[in-house]
Amino acid sequence: MKRLLLKWVILGVAVYATSLITQALKIGFRAQAGTLSEVIVLLIGVAALALLNATMGKILKVLTFPISCLTLGLFGLVVNAIVLWFAASLELGFRITKSGVEGFVAAFVASVLISMINGALQTALPDKKDD
Repeated sequence: MKRLLLKWVILGVAVYATSLITQALKIGFRAQAGTLSEVIVLLIGVAALALLNATMGKILKVLTFPISCLTLGLFGLVVNAIVLWFAASLELGFRITKSGVEGFVAAFVASVLISMINGALQTALPDKKDD
């Protein structure tokens, strides 16, 4: 249980760090974490993102398997962007401020950055013990 909570917080840090990077690059992805209540809402949004990625993301990846084979798996990045775009539309701590193609590009860049930062931070977690 502790490990799950730690992964949840790390994903929240990754989303916030992505927000800082995309703000510097003038890409339309924003996360609010200035006060304790905003941090709590962001963590709820991260939980929603994880739930959507575990359900809707898996379904979309199965449905788009033929395209993923043709693109050697790169279409999975598009699926991740779609899931992030949908989660951001809930406006639970993070959102995409642009619409149309610019909004999709923001979701695409943000999903790649979140994956990279989350992966880097997850390596700091201790290995699971086989007790």
